Amino acid sequence: MNESSILIVSPLRNEAQHIERMARSLAQQTVVPHTWLAFDDGSTDETWSILQALRPEISFLTPRRATAGGRALESDRDRLAAAAAPRAFNAALDGFDPAAFSFIAKIDGDVELPPDYFEHLLERFDRDPRLGIASGDMIEEYPDGWRRIAIPAHHVPGAVKLYTRACFEAIGGIANTLGWDTIDEVTARALGFRTRSYRDIQVKHNRHWGSADGTLRGRARHGRAAWILGYPLGWAGLRSAKLATVRPLGVSGLAFLYGYLDAATRRPPRTDPEFRRLMRAELRGRARRRLRGLITTPAIPSGSPSHS
Repeated sequence: MNESSILIVSPLRNEAQHIERMARSLAQQTVVPHTWLAFDDGSTDETWSILQALRPEISFLTPRRATAGGRALESDRDRLAAAAAPRAFNAALDGFDPAAFSFIAKIDGDVELPPDYFEHLLERFDRDPRLGIASGDMIEEYPDGWRRIAIPAHHVPGAVKLYTRACFEAIGGIANTLGWDTIDEVTARALGFRTRSYRDIQVKHNRHWGSADGTLRGRARHGRAAWILGYPLGWAGLRSAKLATVRPLGVSGLAFLYGYLDAATRRPPRTDPEFRRLMRAELRGRARRRLRGLITTPAIPSGSPSHS
């Protein structure tokens, strides 16, 4: 495996509860990152002071702040809906040239990486020259133990993305908009890159997905993002039905559908027609493959022994 320089960018706000564990997981990597831009976007807790305290022991840590006074780039009550994370990501890169690095990572402050995280991912990139964006699988803690977040293999969670320099440059970086972590993947695949999350590489996510401002607000936000991205109403209905089966039961699905329909009414700026065409073509392709799989997979007659 060739030596590869990794630039990590972490948009952070009020991560005092998690940031030290995340930082130590970076410091313990078997492939040491070249630079970690930890960008404090207006934290009102101890995030900035913790970053300062960590500097002597993490040589590649470069803490940065949104302003000298620590004022956030986005002051909206729902910062995720305001796309604060991608805005902070891009602000953190001010003065840095991603082209100077082999890989660019977006790593959130509430995750813990296994020590060989980058080592294993770089091996996957070496094996597949077309791989452009990759990550491990995320797991979250529940009363009965750790469970994986159910996502398809082609999706790379926004909290732990690793881009090749070529892919990052080809897609134009990440967009300052809600739904950026779908826009980058669809664009990358349209340009011939592969995107993949690997189940055998597990990342601990220490705060449940979409819950930074409350779970239902998070579901509604994802519904809004689905409309902005151009997902059709039928897909949104199916997604809402699926989310209705997760906690809080029923209302999770309703919150997602509310977010989608509210956006359809208010009509915030959407992705361009070409992106929506590419995204819907992918949806149709996946639907056809699933249908073919159902048709070609023989049913096991009732009462027949199963095979392990």
